[in-house]
Formats: sequence, structure tokens, C-alpha cells
Amino acid sequence: MPELTKRLSYAEAVNAALHRTLEERPEALLFGEDVGVPGGVFGVTKGLRQRFGERVFDTPISESAILGGAIGAAMFGARPIAEIMWADFSLVALDQLVNQAANVRYISRGTVTAPITVRTQQGQAPGSCAQHSQSLEAFLAHVPGLRVCMPATHQDAYDLLLSAIWCDDPVIVIENRTLYHAGRQDVRLGGEVRPIGGAQVRRPGTDVTVVTWGAIQQRVLEAADRLSLRGVEAEVVDARWIQPFDIDAVLASVERTGRLVVVHEAHTTGGVGGEVLAAVAEAGIPLRRPPIRVGAPPARIPAAPALAQAVIPSVDVIADALARSVR
Repeated sequence: MPELTKRLSYAEAVNAALHRTLEERPEALLFGEDVGVPGGVFGVTKGLRQRFGERVFDTPISESAILGGAIGAAMFGARPIAEIMWADFSLVALDQLVNQAANVRYISRGTVTAPITVRTQQGQAPGSCAQHSQSLEAFLAHVPGLRVCMPATHQDAYDLLLSAIWCDDPVIVIENRTLYHAGRQDVRLGGEVRPIGGAQVRRPGTDVTVVTWGAIQQRVLEAADRLSLRGVEAEVVDARWIQPFDIDAVLASVERTGRLVVVHEAHTTGGVGGEVLAAVAEAGIPLRRPPIRVGAPPARIPAAPALAQAVIPSVDVIADALARSVR
């Protein structure tokens, strides 16, 4: 596909990646609840049913059936892209993900694979409730055999989805509904599909390394800009891939700055942030200050927007953590 640049919303960038996939890979299928005729509950798959016909279709309200069907189709040569409307809803289909998709290559001695891509979205948004706002990346990345990514930019919404679909492992792509229609950016379309993995430095800095991923990255960048006015330059590393995690990029940054803050929207208890701190400690890199984790406390996410904002780390909370890391 020739390269070109278009100004797209995050949702349109996802749509462009799906369009390219269905055009270039005849074995690709796209399905989920309201994915076909309605064009997706968030409008992400709009127009794809009309363009590609029965390869894009709606399913019953059964996440277990959606993912079970995807695994079965993949084992017989299809390249399914299944949408789970909210990441919270994937919990009713954990057997399909944990016991089936993640295991099929291992238990078949490599004779069968399940190259499925699961598109979903998670995180807090105004008016969401405890059953529609959980951040589950650590839960999913804990399972050997599953790949997990969290694209936070419009370009990554396009690139990482393609990498996921082209990968022969089951991959879970976690988006965030607050990003879908939050403005447009230039997105490079076409070109080579890159292998999965790899972090990205979003903001260079010399005083502290900030590792983050997902939609909260926007608050991290705002906090870093605020600290810059006080002479503190934070290097913001977007992990992007939770599994495989690019720990080498983190270690290289921490070696330069000597300080580490990890920020995520998920709960700190059992979160990926703790894993990052442990990996840095095991690497033996000397730190000038103790590392800091910033995330949600062990509480359910309230439906009331004001209460939810008190749980999810704000720009002020993140900026305070960055300031403490350099004192």
C-alpha cells in the first residue's frame, strides 16, 4: 500500500487500519456486537460492512461466543478481528482467552495457532460506572501466550492495530473511548507493517524518567510541561506494548536520568507499574531517589464524574510525584 498522510481522528485511524486489513488480507474477518450494520457503538467500524459485505458482521451479545468463534476460525486459517465492546465484558470469556487462545500453540506442539486480534477499550470516562471503567492490562498481560498493547496516539491507533493483526499470536488491543473523537492529527497510512513490541519516547528529558501508557499519557505530558517551567525536564516513555514490554528502553532512559516515576490509570496494587520498578531494581541501576508509582487506589471506580476524578490520577497528582522525585 502506498504511503500517504491524512488528518484523522483516533477512531478514523482505527477504521483505516481495519479497512487496509480487510482489503489486503482476504482471510480477515471483523465481528462483534454492533460492529457490522450499526458501524460500532463508538462509530469506529462505520462503513466497513457496506464495503466488505459479510466479512464484517454483528454477533449475539455473548463475549464467550465471540471469542470462541474467533479462536475456532483462526485455527482453520482465518484472521479474525473480534471486538469486545468494553474490556470489563471480556471477563465473562476468560476461558476462551486464558485456557484456549493462549494455549493452543503450546498444547498442539506448534501445529495449530490462534492468530486472533481482540479489539476492546477500557478506562474511566464521564458517566461510566464500576462495570465499565476498569483497567485490566496487568490481568491480561499476566497470561503467557497473550500479547497486549495500548495505543495512546492516533498514529499508534493505526500502526499497533496492524502489527497486532499481522502477528501470529493472540493479541489484545486496548483502546480508550475518550480518545476516539478527541480531535484530529496527521496519520501516516500505508507502508510496512512493523513487528509487535517497542516503546516510544514522547518527550525527551534529563532529570526524571516517566513511564506510562494509555490515555493517561496526555495528563503525564501536561504535568511534564508544567514541571519544565520550574526547570525540571521529564523524559516521557510511552511503553505502548504491555506484553512484550520494552524494558530495555526504560533501563536506557533511567540510566541517563537516575530517577523513575511510573504512571498508569490502573490500580497500583498488582499493576504493571510495580513490575517495571522491580525490573529496574533487578537491573542494578543506581537511582538518586526512590522510584514512585502513580495509579488508582484499590477502590471501585465511581460513576459520579467528580468522585471518579478523585480516584484517577490528575495532572496535579502526577506533577507532584514528578516534583518529589527530584527533591
